[in-house]
Amino acid sequence: MTSHLLKLKSLDGSTEPSSGDARAAAPTSNISLWKRALDLFCLLVALPTLLPLMLGIALLIKVVSPGPIFFMQDRIGYLGRRFRMYKFRTMRVNAETSTHKEHLKTLINSDAPMTKMDAKGDPRIIPFGRILRSSGLDELPQLINVFKGEMSLVGPRPCTPYEYEQFQPWHKQRFKALPGLTGLWQVSGKNRTTFSQMIELDIRYATSWSLWMDLRIIALTVPVLLGQVTEQQINKKK
Repeated sequence: MTSHLLKLKSLDGSTEPSSGDARAAAPTSNISLWKRALDLFCLLVALPTLLPLMLGIALLIKVVSPGPIFFMQDRIGYLGRRFRMYKFRTMRVNAETSTHKEHLKTLINSDAPMTKMDAKGDPRIIPFGRILRSSGLDELPQLINVFKGEMSLVGPRPCTPYEYEQFQPWHKQRFKALPGLTGLWQVSGKNRTTFSQMIELDIRYATSWSLWMDLRIIALTVPVLLGQVTEQQINKKK
């Protein structure tokens, strides 16, 4: 990353997420109308297909694991604002999080690839949870966040508050764009990239996104997800 990025401070001049309940306002005031229109158009077109699929996943989770269907967590989004993100629950209720925090801290401070903890098995994951995670189906409820304007279909991955606390000032350039369900990092190697490479890809998107780039990323997402599922099945047999 070039030196001028290293000198930049966070977008709001601080190193912490904004205080107070920022979830009340949808952070879309400076987002291009075409991007919002693309998100809503894709939602409208895909909903008849995705709604039965989401209902089926919800039923599956209810059958295989006691507890809520959805997992909700505060994330950091556009301009460092907090919002409540939705996912299908793929872990057991009250699963401990300290191990994940340490794993993430290690990835941030090393040049190791961004592999998930469940790549080699994770006892916290419910039955069928791994396939939901590798296929990205667990993230379908984030379409609610897209509808609310807290996320876009394409953008940097929304990070957790404890991840945000470890970001260097130049990392926060990624918050110039709405977080997304998919993004440049997700279709550019994802788990084979380091944390720094992920940040650089996020910043590249946040500072140069365009309609063509969004359409290209959307088109690449399905083949990439299919590749992830195939790779997981191959690794499972080893």
